[in-house]
Amino acid sequence: MEMDRLMSTVPPVSTTQPRQRLTLLAVCLAVLMVPVSLSGTSVALPAISQSLDADIGPLQWVVNGYNVTAASFMLAAGSLADIVGRRRMFVIGVGLFGVSSLACALAENVYLLDIARALAGVGSASLLTAGTAILATTFNGEARTRAFALTGVVIGCGLAIGPTSSGWIIDLGGWRGIFLSQMVIALIVLTMVRFMSESRDPAAKGVDWVGTSTFTSALFVLTIAVAEGAQLGWTSPAMLGLLILFLVLIAAFVLAERRRVRPMFDVTLFRQPRFVALCMLPVIFSFGFVGFVVLVPSYLIGANGRSSGEAGLAMLLLTGPVLVVPLLAAKFLRWGMSSRGLLTLSLLVTTVGVAWLTVIHPSMGWGALIGPMLTIGVGQGLSSGLMDGAAISAVPPERAGMAAGMFNTMRLAGEAVAIAAMGGVLVSLIRNSLNGGFADFQDKPQKNVEQLANSVASGNADAAASSVSASDRTAFIGYLADGYTDAMHIMLWSVAALCAVATVVAYFLLAERPAPVREVKKQTPSAQREQISS
Repeated sequence: MEMDRLMSTVPPVSTTQPRQRLTLLAVCLAVLMVPVSLSGTSVALPAISQSLDADIGPLQWVVNGYNVTAASFMLAAGSLADIVGRRRMFVIGVGLFGVSSLACALAENVYLLDIARALAGVGSASLLTAGTAILATTFNGEARTRAFALTGVVIGCGLAIGPTSSGWIIDLGGWRGIFLSQMVIALIVLTMVRFMSESRDPAAKGVDWVGTSTFTSALFVLTIAVAEGAQLGWTSPAMLGLLILFLVLIAAFVLAERRRVRPMFDVTLFRQPRFVALCMLPVIFSFGFVGFVVLVPSYLIGANGRSSGEAGLAMLLLTGPVLVVPLLAAKFLRWGMSSRGLLTLSLLVTTVGVAWLTVIHPSMGWGALIGPMLTIGVGQGLSSGLMDGAAISAVPPERAGMAAGMFNTMRLAGEAVAIAAMGGVLVSLIRNSLNGGFADFQDKPQKNVEQLANSVASGNADAAASSVSASDRTAFIGYLADGYTDAMHIMLWSVAALCAVATVVAYFLLAERPAPVREVKKQTPSAQREQISS
């Protein structure tokens, strides 16, 4: 197993029990920042839009930049940690995350904020990969299993509490407080690294910079294409050029990996249908769950008139089940349900929840959200933790580490593309929805429909209507909210259809297939008699 190989490359860790606990605490606190920084920042987008006068294009890169760099650097960070030392890489990652968070808090325009968030993504990839390796070399046996189980719970907690805690912080002191709080956590973690032991892999090779650069560039180009599709035009020459460039870069990446003796991303694993399905699932859940973690708070604030704190509290309906439902999923498995059946069920439940969420409208109360958002959360919770283990078990044991890296890369890349695509498509849908009734308002705002669509998608409807006369202002805000709602309904039905198709595809791809039987050369009767006599 990859974990056993990792253990064999370092001397036994001579830490006392308290040092091990402090190491575990430091890693868990660092890992907590990764999901909180994703889910919590989504609640802050409307406040950031108002504060920095940012439209949806650069605004969504506050989330996209973080995801793209985290996904791109994940594999390279693991290789670097083996070479320079896992504790050193952990310190670099936590330090970079803390400095980037401070830069986010001090940013005076959205573009500086985007750059700082991209650097935070690099830091999160570094601390996550190095932190995982540190736990593997610090604990053994049952203790190691418990340590990894705890980090899984921490990730789920971060995803769940991120929107709620961020909403409260925004209501108390503004959106900059979110990033300052992350910086404080980073400083606390750095005071605890002295309890960690250093380790390296003597057999580690150099970093695959060709593969890293081509993959990073390909993911960046694809994210730009889907995020800026509304601005560029989905069928424009610029969009076609971006897609061609993406295909060229991804082909270069595949070629580079196929030529390496020890590739960081073994594309031959995609010949296995079950592994393909398991890598497809986190991408689908990125559309059916993570995308709405980002989009729903903006809708609640912009169209439903909720505060940041209220929107964050509502998101517990979506993220809360991720903490408790995995326990139910584990019981299903003990009762004899197959992983294939459970993963298919999770997609089916998510499909129902996304379709049910089409009940949203500007004047809805909290009761309308309870059923659909809990259902989506249950669908995600049924698969949480199961997909990781299933992906690793779908490949030979000696390739487990690589499979885990590939799976995590697909998950983060899927989140980046899903959030960018859903944001770009939503702007187009809002623009189309607003076009019909825009001429009905004589005292029009000093913005065109494209700018209005950007403002509305950012959860900033009040600013969009700021130049409308007082007599028309209420009606105009209602018109914007209705257009936002129509666009969300189309988005929801589209994602529900995607999840439904994925449910069927996953059911067939996840089927266990018998191992290939070697072809036996047919022997003549005389040869058979000779073999028997011998």
